[in-house]
This record gives sequence, C-alpha cells and structure tokens, in this order.
Amino acid sequence: MKTDLPSGAGEVAAKYPPVWKALEALGEACAAAGPLDARTRRLVKLALAIGVGSEGATHSHARRALEEGIEPAALHQVALLAIATAGFPSAVKGLTWI
Repeated sequence: MKTDLPSGAGEVAAKYPPVWKALEALGEACAAAGPLDARTRRLVKLALAIGVGSEGATHSHARRALEEGIEPAALHQVALLAIATAGFPSAVKGLTWI
C-alpha cells in the first residue's frame, strides 16, 4: 500500500496500479489544461471537496494546502464561500474538517 495516501486510496493504488496511474495522469492533464496556478488549483479542489461533502478529501486538500504554505485564513474563507452555494451546514462541516 502506498503510505503517502489515505488508507482507501492507498489500497486501490496498491491493488490496481494501472488504474491509479491512469487517475494520476488524468489529474496531471486537468492541472495542465488551463491557466490556474498551483495555489488556486489547491483552493478550488478544497472547495469542491467541501461542496460534495467529502470529509476525507477536505482533510487531504486542507493538509496539503498548509504543507504548500497556503495560509489557514484562505482555507477558512473557502469554507465560508460555500455558504451561499452549498449551504450553511455544508460550510460549517467544511470548517470543522479543515
């Protein structure tokens, strides 16, 4: 199992390497498909994770954002921006997951 991935993703990566490599390639292609810089892409991914209600992805993108030097206030603003689109409960969940 890949140790730098959450347990479920790590298990899929270890058991199905071709699938994992294809997913990684898709992610790289999506990142290269437009003008967004790495910081903006990370914040968008965090917003999407909050919007779809994925606690694991929210934890992952928040952790990675902090490791990349993105300030906590920016992460909190992303969650607050979810209020108008995803609703107050989703935004509060996002804040607690961050």
